[in-house]
Amino acid sequence: MSVTSHAVDQPVGRADVELRLPADSAYASVLRTTTAGLAARLDFTIDDIEDLRIAVGEANAMVLDQADAGSDLTATFHLSPGQMTVSISVDAAANPTPDLDSFAWQVLTTLASAADIESANGRFGVLLTMTSSAGGAGS
Repeated sequence: MSVTSHAVDQPVGRADVELRLPADSAYASVLRTTTAGLAARLDFTIDDIEDLRIAVGEANAMVLDQADAGSDLTATFHLSPGQMTVSISVDAAANPTPDLDSFAWQVLTTLASAADIESANGRFGVLLTMTSSAGGAGS
């Protein structure tokens, strides 16, 4: 099952950065800080970085609610000038149905340029893309 709000182009090729953490809310700040650091490297504006941190935090909350006990959270980052695509996923054997009326999803889709939810084959994840309002040149 895949649910889309503003179509996300699935990144091609190996992620530029991959982060694996225990699926536990105690590690949310690590994910948000990593995201902010990468966005700064791409010359996102301060406002864009904060929006991205919030969107990733909401995506993280959504996937953690569905995570199997003892599983890992995987975050992949595809970077390009002025744009970042982040995929956050966990093991979820039950293949949960996404709650598109949740506050987290509403915030995420408001802040991100594009967002998608995938729930299949024992994984539950959120994929989001953020484009910098500065149209940065990145590095």
